[in-house]
Amino acid sequence: MAAAIAGTVALGTGVGLWASADGGSGPPGQGTRQSASGRVAGTGPTAPGTPSAAPSPSRSYPLSRAPRTIPAVRSHTPARGPGWRPRPGARVVVTDPALADEGRLIAGELGLAYAGEKDDARAGDVRLALGGGGGNRESYTLTVRDGRVDISGPGEAGVFYGTRTLKQEIRGGGTAPEGVVRDRPAKPVRGFMLDIARKPFSASWIEDRIRELGDLKFNELGLHFSDDQAFRIESDSHPEIVSPDHLTKAQVKEIVALAESRHITVVPEIDSPGHLGAALAAHPDLRLRNASGVVTRGAVDISQDASAKLVDDLLNEYAGLFTGGGWHLGGDEYQALTVRDPQASYPRLAAAAQRKYGPGGTVADLTTGWLDDRAATVRAHGKTVRAWNDGFFRGTSVQPDPSLQVAYWTGKEIGARPPAEYLSAGRKMLNYNDEFLYYVLGQPQTFVYPTGQRIYEQWTPRVVRGTTAVPARYDGQILGGSFAVWCDFPHAQTQEQVAAGIRMPLRATVQKLWDPRTPALPWADFRKLADRLG
Repeated sequence: MAAAIAGTVALGTGVGLWASADGGSGPPGQGTRQSASGRVAGTGPTAPGTPSAAPSPSRSYPLSRAPRTIPAVRSHTPARGPGWRPRPGARVVVTDPALADEGRLIAGELGLAYAGEKDDARAGDVRLALGGGGGNRESYTLTVRDGRVDISGPGEAGVFYGTRTLKQEIRGGGTAPEGVVRDRPAKPVRGFMLDIARKPFSASWIEDRIRELGDLKFNELGLHFSDDQAFRIESDSHPEIVSPDHLTKAQVKEIVALAESRHITVVPEIDSPGHLGAALAAHPDLRLRNASGVVTRGAVDISQDASAKLVDDLLNEYAGLFTGGGWHLGGDEYQALTVRDPQASYPRLAAAAQRKYGPGGTVADLTTGWLDDRAATVRAHGKTVRAWNDGFFRGTSVQPDPSLQVAYWTGKEIGARPPAEYLSAGRKMLNYNDEFLYYVLGQPQTFVYPTGQRIYEQWTPRVVRGTTAVPARYDGQILGGSFAVWCDFPHAQTQEQVAAGIRMPLRATVQKLWDPRTPALPWADFRKLADRLG
């Protein structure tokens, strides 16, 4: 890619495009020229004896420079010209009514008129079109030429990302540079996950993050809304489990709609069979107890049919509320499997496993079967399903559903397996590396607030566990990743402090998900660019 870009730039330097300040040809004989800096270097009449066959242009332009955006564009073919900036009377036009939302949004942001579906784009206009660009529906081409902007892509998402590039160009420098941007993401999943179970975040705060994520070309928002501390979304099937401070379904619908308008999928997580403490507070008979009858915090008794019904009721209820195609089942930290001998410590689970899977059935088999059954419930709604890596176990006779994606976050659990073990088995993986991408309020245990600089300089999507990258042959199975905010100590920071603390880490994360190569800008310059873009 680098060689291709270099070749493009080299070819561009041979272009001798002369133009007037407004993009048109200047009248002959004026002798006005422009230095490489863009300033007018001299004026006055043409010197006597100048051949009329070779009139002097009124203005020249230096070869354009690639736009400075976050994430950085992957390719820019430079050209000579004034570029484009919003001006009175300019419009946004679309070639397809499917782009109306994208057109109205960028028109409002740049102070332009939205003219709707037109085929008469003129100088000053921004034209949005579907088509071209190959199979990646998030790719786009942005062309600045002849005093106007054309943004096209094979899908609406790609065109939207082109408008985000244009918005950043104008915000950062006032002018979109002449030439052609060809851009696409390296990874199809570019996410941000938010724990609203331990700490309630207002709907308006979440919506502000969606606008921020959209401008940065993120395409996923994860909402972890059920845990031991609280259950944070209104429920019709089980209103008894809902915490007092929660989001209404009407608020969630607005959040989902705003996210969809920014081409962001909201991926919900109802974690089970662990982390269900808030729901189980209203169903104490479903709480897991060990051999001594002591309640195991947050864990549901998966030997009971009523436990499956409770969780499936919720999965089925919220499948219609969250209209996107992704779902997170959790599956992590089931306390029955964190003890030395699960069969001895939890004889009721061991007996259920043997009834269901035969004399050799284990608690790990029963837990894997639970996860597979929940995955089937969600898949029936057309969802793609993922679970945390510590919800997958070695040596079970029951195998996790092949379609389950691995959300890899840690390697510290009992029996931890390295990412390559999942990848070599053919599983697709999402990177939530807790070494780089976990912002845990209060910094408990060994966690420290991640910095944008460390992500920017040391992390790539292949660095799934710790600081070591998996072999390059697995790159295609790593679908992307998510930066995550977890609220273990919810009062450690306010909403506003969280927003400020994650600002640069989010920008660094999306830069590496969009293009995992070493960034062209050093960190200090990247930070200055982020400040300029807002």
